[in-house]
Amino acid sequence: MTQNHSNFKRLTNETAITLAKKLGLVNADASLKCNEIGDGNLNYVFHITDTVTNKGLIIKQAVPYAKVLGESWPLTLKRAAIEANALIHFRSYCPEFVPQVYYSDEQLAITVMEDLSHLKIVRTGLIDGDSFPLLSQHIGEYVAKTAFYTSDYHLEPSSKKEVARHFTNPELCKITEVFIFTDPFFEELPGDFEVELKDAAQKIWNDQEVILEVAKLKQSFETEQEALLHGDLHTGSIFASVTETKVIDPEFAFYGPVGFDLGQYTANLLFQAVTRNGAGKEEIFTLLHEFWNAFEETYTKLWEVQNKSPFRHVKGYLPYLLTKFKKDAFGFAGCELIRRTIGLSHVADLNVIEDKETRIAAKTATLEIGTFLIKKRGELDVPAVIEALKQRTLPSYSTI
Repeated sequence: MTQNHSNFKRLTNETAITLAKKLGLVNADASLKCNEIGDGNLNYVFHITDTVTNKGLIIKQAVPYAKVLGESWPLTLKRAAIEANALIHFRSYCPEFVPQVYYSDEQLAITVMEDLSHLKIVRTGLIDGDSFPLLSQHIGEYVAKTAFYTSDYHLEPSSKKEVARHFTNPELCKITEVFIFTDPFFEELPGDFEVELKDAAQKIWNDQEVILEVAKLKQSFETEQEALLHGDLHTGSIFASVTETKVIDPEFAFYGPVGFDLGQYTANLLFQAVTRNGAGKEEIFTLLHEFWNAFEETYTKLWEVQNKSPFRHVKGYLPYLLTKFKKDAFGFAGCELIRRTIGLSHVADLNVIEDKETRIAAKTATLEIGTFLIKKRGELDVPAVIEALKQRTLPSYSTI
């Protein structure tokens, strides 16, 4: 369907400042500076700061195409409204972990929100060797609360379906379906990787067990509406400090399998586990344990206190669900590890390794771990995943 974007106008630094003043979010006579800081593939992000008080705000604008590709890949502007609504929705359940939205405009695809510049993007921080001691505790609680409160166990069926209707997100889901579940697993489809990885990639393409399991995971992603998901919960979508954590960028939000958000975050910690050694590696293992413990403890507590399902007291039901979530998560994590290594969208965690031999070795290990997670996901727990990492990584992989 052709979309009408005739009323769309892309912001500039100057018009972003004008908008902030018009909305009354800053003093009309304030001395303001504005920088476009967006480094993502889909949007523009403007950081407006009062030069006297240093107080700021963020204006994010979606454009009707993938920014990195230009107008050759058109996208709906509705994703901006989905993102703003998701932030508002998630903040209602866990305000401590989600930035405040001050204003949104669906026609101009604009969201104005809280300034998080006092925090650091977690991916960048982890690559730099920073410690975020509360990060996984916070993210575990965030995923548990958003997963539980938007599920059938808390919402009446009709209410859940009404919420799901507002988060129908076919275009962004298609990006996930193509880039995570399809392209990396077929030789004839687009990919981007060093020639030295060709044999490792070929091994995946020729492994029919892997391809079958990925097909099952894709089917789960496309059909299961367990809860409202962030949809892109990697370490580049999280800001943090030693005391604070904020989750951003839920423009991929949709109703899907709970294990997808769990798997995305898990995979992006695993990239760090591959590239570190010694105490740095152990720190990531601790973050993995803390994340899963926080998720299961928080979800269990909500289940016991807030559950409205008539089956809530059925013995074995909660353990069945937690096992399913974990099984799904490890499979989705495996797909993420592989697609970020031989697919079209990579991660800095691996690409910043300057020594080519070390980088190729790290990426080869990542592909092996991804394959292992996909094929063995039904048998794994966190200690087993950590043990597999120890067997497939070398001390010389450290980047920090």
